[in-house]
Amino acid sequence: MKDISPRLWTYTPANSPIPLPDRPLLFTSASVISLTSFSSTTSPDALLNREEIQNYVSGFGSESTSLEELLTAHDAPSLSDRKPVLLIGELANPYRLQDMDMGTLPLLPVRLEGLCRTWADALDPRESYPGVHHVTLARTPGWWELAYIGMASQEQLMRIKQWLENGVRGSWRPVKLAEGNVRFEHDMTLQAPHEGDVEWDGTSEYVKLQTPDATGPSLDLNDVMVLVHARQGCYNHRGRLARCAHMNQRSFHENLFRKGSSHRWDEILTLR
Repeated sequence: MKDISPRLWTYTPANSPIPLPDRPLLFTSASVISLTSFSSTTSPDALLNREEIQNYVSGFGSESTSLEELLTAHDAPSLSDRKPVLLIGELANPYRLQDMDMGTLPLLPVRLEGLCRTWADALDPRESYPGVHHVTLARTPGWWELAYIGMASQEQLMRIKQWLENGVRGSWRPVKLAEGNVRFEHDMTLQAPHEGDVEWDGTSEYVKLQTPDATGPSLDLNDVMVLVHARQGCYNHRGRLARCAHMNQRSFHENLFRKGSSHRWDEILTLR
């Protein structure tokens, strides 16, 4: 597929986080480069630490160039100087990464298991109505959905945090997860459970469906960073979550935002 400018990315962030990439990518300030998947001998049952994650990711590349060679060509830090950061919502959108002046960043699809993306109960006023709503994480046993990791340098991690906070220090916190699972995903047609598949016992929500077969190994959560909303947390819809997979940004803003209460961030997710 022909490389394009981030500003010409088909999926604008207007209804984030629906418009995510449909393939592995290398984001640069000038272009979005498609990466090809590869045949790996790594078992889907494997659990990869940081060094093994870097080695696994090194198998991606363009049609004629390895990912490491692409990073070198763009004068960017090598994979050995990068670590996986779970990017949820618009943080994996090339158009938005350009706004953030992110620099060269590999984007690889992963599957969340037992974790879901849900709307943070905070409105960012930097854009016109309905504004920028950020996305945070919450537990849901039995759930799965596609997301992305960025192989980011320490400088890029701090840039993500500063952009999310928009001057309100402490509103977003880089953490490590103590529950759920994150694994590499090679089936880009994977669909999350439907809204009717989520059961609720009056206290908690869960999914009883059989999880689809794994297509890639898991990442050790000790080596994965994610930024979560550490003020209001996420929206509380009569005890239930407003999942991004079931509701886009505009629908959330018009129908739910500021019309309920909040789940505290440390009550919906167990952290290390």
